[in-house]
Amino acid sequence: MLNLHLMRIFYTVVQEGSFSGAATVLHISQPAVSQGVRELESQLGLTLVDRMQSRKSQHSQKVQLTAGGSAVFDHARGIFALEKAAVDDIEARVGAHIGNLTLGASTTVAGYWLPAAIAEFARRYPNINIKVRVANTRVISEWLLDCQLDLAIVEGDVEDPRIESRHWRDEGLLLVAGTEWAQGEGALERLNSGCWVQREEGSGTRSVCDRLLASHGIIPKTTLQIASNEGIARCVTNGMGFALLPRVVINELLELERLQEVALPGAEQLSRSLCELRFRDRPLSPSAKAFADILHNKP
Repeated sequence: MLNLHLMRIFYTVVQEGSFSGAATVLHISQPAVSQGVRELESQLGLTLVDRMQSRKSQHSQKVQLTAGGSAVFDHARGIFALEKAAVDDIEARVGAHIGNLTLGASTTVAGYWLPAAIAEFARRYPNINIKVRVANTRVISEWLLDCQLDLAIVEGDVEDPRIESRHWRDEGLLLVAGTEWAQGEGALERLNSGCWVQREEGSGTRSVCDRLLASHGIIPKTTLQIASNEGIARCVTNGMGFALLPRVVINELLELERLQEVALPGAEQLSRSLCELRFRDRPLSPSAKAFADILHNKP
């Protein structure tokens, strides 16, 4: 039979990245943590932690898992996700919608698309505390799998089979440059030689931009990476080069003629999907379900 106490110790070690960190969180001694992991390894007949590699990487404070350890950690995620869902459900039922809701959102979603839904949720459920954590799609997915989020709304594709992705809406994208950009002959060559201001890898916008460049055989001479669409837009208005950005972010700058659209075949029809993400092994809490209903305009 699986010992859930030992599994929790191992899970916390991986979550905290070290045996000492797990000891602090669990309020037990570090030797007790080490012994707990060894007992679990003995019961399972698997080595979970690569202690040689962990010692070599002490400077990073990250525990190195074996292949078996990674598999057991994934199971632990599911087990404790269900546990948290059960606790959340009971608390919500007992507390009559008094509790917490933690949402994950990519930057543009958090800044432009979510506020109306959050305001409506707060109006219907004033006793629930709402927290929004913002990062790119890749990081949000990890937070969801670590049960740090109840629900997430992101842009871009998520291929992890443990995550259920539900289409919410489409968001238009536009290729833009500063007002000094002159359309006309030789534009493709100038797109090759110019600077492209891009989001970081893991961003949904970056994925679409990479596909656009590849489809036209464009290899930027220089690139600038900024983890903010607003920051990218401001750089381009100051003559830094080109960028692919959500229309909702740059509408005002286009109206003020601080930016202009770059004509490139296919670019005028680009869009990305905004999706609601759920951890398959974790049923939605009542508050998360209520928020999802608002997102999808359900009464």
